[in-house]
Amino acid sequence: MALLERRKGRTVTPAKWGLKPSPGGSGKQESYLVALALGTVILWQLPLGRTLLYPFTLLAVWFHEMGHGIASLLLGARFEELVLYAEGSGYALSAWPADTPGVFHAVTAAAGLLGPSLVGAALIVASRSPSATRAALLLLGTALVLSTVIWVRSLAGWIVLSAFAAMILSVAVFGKPRLRRLAVEFLGVQASISIWRDIHYLFSAGGYVDGQPVVSDTAAIADVLLLPYWVWGALITLAILTITWKALRYASAAR
Repeated sequence: MALLERRKGRTVTPAKWGLKPSPGGSGKQESYLVALALGTVILWQLPLGRTLLYPFTLLAVWFHEMGHGIASLLLGARFEELVLYAEGSGYALSAWPADTPGVFHAVTAAAGLLGPSLVGAALIVASRSPSATRAALLLLGTALVLSTVIWVRSLAGWIVLSAFAAMILSVAVFGKPRLRRLAVEFLGVQASISIWRDIHYLFSAGGYVDGQPVVSDTAAIADVLLLPYWVWGALITLAILTITWKALRYASAAR
């Protein structure tokens, strides 16, 4: 939550989520994955739901903080650590050169919000092809392992992320094609909606990490790019919805 500092000759089977393209090319949103996404977002807002979804809450934090960390790394900072707290918050800590442009900090803040949806979209699109599905699961599982070894600095993170990595890699290596596809679809949706585990965060000036108040990512963007934080929250929400919808439409389109 916080930022501290088609091949030729190959058949592709579309994902059947009820998003059937009409003759005009439009799709109808009648998908079990869409229902799953909405159900997950709603459950995250309820005390019982947060208990039931606890492991996925920490996975959502991982997606978010890795977005921050990788963006800072690409922009010249030193990504030092990623901490996930057992109560469901976390932070990515990066060390920046003193002369870093403010816009780099704004981009890094935005990456924690948009990055997970881009990863989720890639996973959803990968469900079109059995080989791409397997590759996507292997990449995600490996990313979990590497990030846990290199950057994660908390017991909750080590336990939960290691368990997810083991399950994802096991499905990728030993799972049947149908199970792999279900897994990559499910994880893609979870990544895409992960920022909405706290529906208010995008539209607030601050939040809490381990009980301590911090500036929200949208407020961090607003500090550099001037528009109010709620405007950035609205723009990012629109971007996430568009990215996810486009991925669903592409993955379900007939070839």
